[in-house]
Amino acid sequence: MTIVLHVAALVLVGAGQGAAPPPSPSPRAYVSSPVDTAHGDRESVLLWPEGAPGALGREPADRPKLTLYRAPAATANGAAVVVCPGGGYRNLASEHEGKQVAEWLDTLGVSAFVLQYRVGPRYRHPAPLQDAQRALRLVRSRARDWAIDPARIGILGFSAGGHLAATTGTHFDDGRADAADPIERMGSRPDFMVLAYPVMSFAAPFAHAGSRQSLLGDTPEPALVAQLSNETQVTARTPPAFLFHTADDASVPVENSLVFFEALKKAGVPAELHVFPHGRHGVGLAPQDPVLSQWPKLCASWLRAMGLLERAVP
Repeated sequence: MTIVLHVAALVLVGAGQGAAPPPSPSPRAYVSSPVDTAHGDRESVLLWPEGAPGALGREPADRPKLTLYRAPAATANGAAVVVCPGGGYRNLASEHEGKQVAEWLDTLGVSAFVLQYRVGPRYRHPAPLQDAQRALRLVRSRARDWAIDPARIGILGFSAGGHLAATTGTHFDDGRADAADPIERMGSRPDFMVLAYPVMSFAAPFAHAGSRQSLLGDTPEPALVAQLSNETQVTARTPPAFLFHTADDASVPVENSLVFFEALKKAGVPAELHVFPHGRHGVGLAPQDPVLSQWPKLCASWLRAMGLLERAVP
């Protein structure tokens, strides 16, 4: 099987080198919580109806779920995305990095599934990864019911959710054919990744200390830190990726995206990275920023170029 390389060069979008940053739009009061409450009465599905592995109770925060945003039948193309909101592995920014993103994906004909994954301090690794892997298996197992192409199921994540998405893309399996649970017979590899200002490395000098502490605790084993520094885990089977970051991100340094892009390029994995000179962390789709709001359009173009938005033939 021939691998077609489609590795884009680093793209700088916006003001030229040395230009003063444009005035930032007024920040919004984004809401985050360990429990996803952004979707009203929209249909949701528990990942484990009988209880998640290692669950510490039966409260909403103990019961990871997917909220469904199925693309309209008239425009659905068969692609699907599991959306992982950010929040430092302590909360979930489920409105602007979940609901709004799912609604945007629907306009592309892509069905979206917003993931409520378990977070710290109540849950640490491997609970979030188990939830993301289960989400992909679940969507793949329901592909026929939801008119989804099982070979076009991706994952999208912001900030710490980007770390979770990248972890899922570098730590996956092909399912267990002998599993009693039919969902566990499905593979957990995402077919593509979209990573927005992601946490990537847990190693110095540009690790995001808050995300690492929430996921791994105060004194994690060095081997675990290395295992979850995803730039060190890339192989030729890592899924293609689109990355977006800002050069002056004061919360999660842009080097997190740069090192992952370089690792993908070295492994021959198709990847595209867009770095904007200016912009604060956590903007979501950035609807109030005339420059950063271009990233969803760039992402849609990449998805189209990768053949992921082609309407499935019945």
